[in-house]
Amino acid sequence: MSQRIKIKALLESGRTSGDILVKGWVRAFRQNRFIALNDGSTNSNLQIVVDFENTDPALLKRITFGAAVSITGTLAPSLGQGQSVEVIATQIEVLGDCNPDEFPLQPKKQSLEFLRENAHLRFRTNTFGAIFRVRNTLSFAVHQFFQEKGFVYLHTPIITQSDAEGAGEAFHVTNFDFEKIPRTDTGEVDYKQDFFGRSTNLTVSGQLEGELGAMALSDIYTFGPTFRAENSNTTRHLAEFWMIEPEMAFYDLNDNANLAEELLKYVINYALDKNKEDLEFLNQRLQEEEKQKPQNERAELSLLEKLQFCLDNEFERLTYTEAIEILRNSTPNKKKKFVYPVEGWGTDLQSEHERYLVEKHFKKPVILTDYPKEIKSFYMRQNDDGKTVAAMDILFPGIGEIIGGSQREERLDKLETRMDEIGIPKDELWWYLDTRRFGACPHAGFGLGFERLVLFVTGMGNIRDVIPFPRFPKNAEF
Repeated sequence: MSQRIKIKALLESGRTSGDILVKGWVRAFRQNRFIALNDGSTNSNLQIVVDFENTDPALLKRITFGAAVSITGTLAPSLGQGQSVEVIATQIEVLGDCNPDEFPLQPKKQSLEFLRENAHLRFRTNTFGAIFRVRNTLSFAVHQFFQEKGFVYLHTPIITQSDAEGAGEAFHVTNFDFEKIPRTDTGEVDYKQDFFGRSTNLTVSGQLEGELGAMALSDIYTFGPTFRAENSNTTRHLAEFWMIEPEMAFYDLNDNANLAEELLKYVINYALDKNKEDLEFLNQRLQEEEKQKPQNERAELSLLEKLQFCLDNEFERLTYTEAIEILRNSTPNKKKKFVYPVEGWGTDLQSEHERYLVEKHFKKPVILTDYPKEIKSFYMRQNDDGKTVAAMDILFPGIGEIIGGSQREERLDKLETRMDEIGIPKDELWWYLDTRRFGACPHAGFGLGFERLVLFVTGMGNIRDVIPFPRFPKNAEF
């Protein structure tokens, strides 16, 4: 096992001779002589040349699409087109047979819907191999970005009693026997008898706990799974997804926006550098997909152009109020082309509005700030106008909002008043309010949905295709 070399490392080494051991899965076996071998390290296959005249026919029959094999042989320059080197096999061992009549995958193009139903096998396709290598790179780049800046990686709880957003769309956690749920004298569920002695749920955000860390460590970030019990069967929503949530002491809204823009550019640039081959493959895949659409529905930029577009442009910054005026006076709004018409100040912006600002009006990524407080969360810092909060959203082409954040309300009286206005019980968040009682300071943070980022960088159209095992209404397979 220790002598094995991965195909990606072999192809990048520039070697053209020497004995070699490679292992992987058969992508094709032509003329009983040529094996296309892939081990998942790259989309590129390695050609294995088999001496079929001197190979046991029974062994040849076992070399089928999907079979796992070990190949010992000699590396040599390839005379055929499509590869620079090939391996002349001296020993072939089938590690795992694969019956081609029963194997769900076939050596042909499969629909994304079919592959979702076979998510346990879809990693073996070129498309999903590329996607999950890019996801891996982006994950590493996020950690590297924050670590280089001296942030502390904080693990916030998965099980919590707080609903950070106040939206009530949380999954409940209990160890009650559903057939014998204990109740109080008034008929309510008696949570005092539950495992934690109170009502608990899976986290919807690590933000509130993250703020506690920032109040001592200055700069922290979380990167972990979050859960929303939102009955949304769309291409943009998941019930389980990963969130990146930094919280920074002594930051204002402008500092927050600067960090968010820097993070996005850093990780996109990192992926372009480390996953050039994968992104070129996904770019080609998307171009072929675009050709099937009517001319007026095709994207103006290719995937690689869109990623470069975000790196080359300073993000446009404007207030929500300015954006509403632009949208209200826009041609699509006047001609009633928007599904959700923009009638005036206070409108909650939809994806179509966000994309118009980015793709049509400014033609660059946009940072929107200072939203009406009625459409934003209780913890956002209230502006002096009494109507807006120091919130920000970053909008990207093709996707709309990719980051949401704010300067947090550090003034205890303002925070308590806002919580009372929208009915959030202060006694349940006493620990959160304590950070405003003892050594409060201006601070800010944001949330980046990791799958939204992967969706953008890979050019995929469905968020269920950028997480290994998607969780959504009526589906928790695998």
